[in-house]
Amino acid sequence: MKKIIVILLLAKSFSLSANDAVLTFSLQETIALAQVQSPQILQARHQFRSSYWHHVYHRANFLPSLTFSSDPFLNRRLNPITQSDGTIVFRPQNVLNTDATFTISQNVPLTGGSVFVRSSLHRLDLLNDNTHSYLSTPLVVGFSQSLFGFNQLRWDRRIEPLRFAEAKRRYVEHLELVAVRAVALFFNLAMAQTNLEIARTNFENAEMNFGFAQGRYNIGTITENDMLQLEVRKLTEEGNRLMAQMQLDDAMENLRAFLGIRETLPIEVIIDSEIPLLFIDESRALRYAQENATDMLTMQRRQLESESAVARTRANTGLRVDLYMEFGLAQTGADIPTAYRNPLDQQFVQLGVRLPILDWGRGRGQREVARSNRDLVQAQVEQDQINFEMNVTRLVNQFNLQPHQLNVASRVAETAERQNEIARRLFLLDRITILELNNSTAERDAMKRNFINTLHTYWSLYYMLRSITLFDFQQNIPITEDYQLLIR
Repeated sequence: MKKIIVILLLAKSFSLSANDAVLTFSLQETIALAQVQSPQILQARHQFRSSYWHHVYHRANFLPSLTFSSDPFLNRRLNPITQSDGTIVFRPQNVLNTDATFTISQNVPLTGGSVFVRSSLHRLDLLNDNTHSYLSTPLVVGFSQSLFGFNQLRWDRRIEPLRFAEAKRRYVEHLELVAVRAVALFFNLAMAQTNLEIARTNFENAEMNFGFAQGRYNIGTITENDMLQLEVRKLTEEGNRLMAQMQLDDAMENLRAFLGIRETLPIEVIIDSEIPLLFIDESRALRYAQENATDMLTMQRRQLESESAVARTRANTGLRVDLYMEFGLAQTGADIPTAYRNPLDQQFVQLGVRLPILDWGRGRGQREVARSNRDLVQAQVEQDQINFEMNVTRLVNQFNLQPHQLNVASRVAETAERQNEIARRLFLLDRITILELNNSTAERDAMKRNFINTLHTYWSLYYMLRSITLFDFQQNIPITEDYQLLIR
């Protein structure tokens, strides 16, 4: 759907470039374009893809694997050979050793061990004697297990799904945060456009007032001081107009760079004062935030990782027993059929034991540090949860005030516009002073800017709430993405 929006926007831009030589965007068009091609969202996609392939790697650890291995070598040199009487003499050797091994292995998440099945064939060529022999192991079954050790697979099974779910939510959250940034840049340009419009209007009025005052000064109805004030006002407004144009160019470049637009055409934003009339229930928003927010998964993952660190430290500083076993069949022969005839059974068992006896409290210190870190993470998570809920509540309360604030700002701006028009007429009739006219103009300009700022605040709070709850309050549905499209 977003690709279709981008195609339409690009088609629109080409149409405008052919006709008006200006790119015009509404707020929703700006957000849609930013969520598809802005550099920030491209970076978020690559981060998600990295998380996806990490998750694929994690899942593969729980599936059987089949590998082929071979380590052929040629040994042609003088080597020390131990004789039957214990003496060592140097004998020339000319040996070629080739092998082929197939191994099927499977990790055991319950215990953290590994089982494998192996089949191999070795050939040994004595090149000096022009003879060869074979060693076959048709079937070998083995098992390795660390007793009382750290079970990485068990913890990965609990942590990695949370990490991947966090990555999916993080990408959607990035979309909404990109929307927040798009809103900021959109209204920065909107404010710059408004400032330039105000500056041009004020300069035109100041120029007209100065010209009118010159006629009145010539007939002696105004003082020279008033005349000079009007001239200063005209020069000031001329400077304001030039500064507003520079600020507009900067805001335009910032938005163009954020949207990833390479065309150098001017950009104009269209301000729509209509807003969706939404009242968001605080408890409802808090519930959605607790169910959908990325931060909630991050807190769970941090707790599990701290518990995992305690388990790892406990295993590495205590009794450790490593068990390795192999059971299988083997046979040798001058040719391959002989090497597989009447195979003999073979067994290999190895038990390794490690127990710290005297470490001067080093092991205990490591365990206590891990426990302290776990308790610290738990305390931080509890505080983060409190702060998170307070932040959601604060955003909801601020957002619910915005429709009223916007209505007041709109009415005040309209009133200030009418008031300034009346003041300008009264000044032309010599009913008010220049100072009163300037005050009226400044108040009108401030109210125009206040309306833009209030509209900006409304949309910023709205998309901040969307990013923290991952919920679309207009359509009343959770916000999600087609994650399969992201990895193609």
